[in-house]
Amino acid sequence: MASPASRPLAFDVGVLSPAQLEQLRHFKIQTRIANEKYLRTHKEVELLVAGFFREMFLKRPENILEFAADYFTDPRLPNKIRLQLMKEKKGT
Repeated sequence: MASPASRPLAFDVGVLSPAQLEQLRHFKIQTRIANEKYLRTHKEVELLVAGFFREMFLKRPENILEFAADYFTDPRLPNKIRLQLMKEKKGT
């Protein structure tokens, strides 16, 4: 049996007032906008994720967690991303 701390919390719509729901909606929108701005100004994030998925689909590892740990801790990764960023800047 799962411990109380490991069980997902139930979402109770009636807990928040209409004003709180509006504040929450506004917060979610502002957070999405901020995240989008961040991702647009940090091309390296897109390159990291795209590179990871490309390698994952090419290699199709049995243990995805181990593969992800190895991929993102590869000491050569920062240089690979730097080179890709330079290549993209030259192409534009």
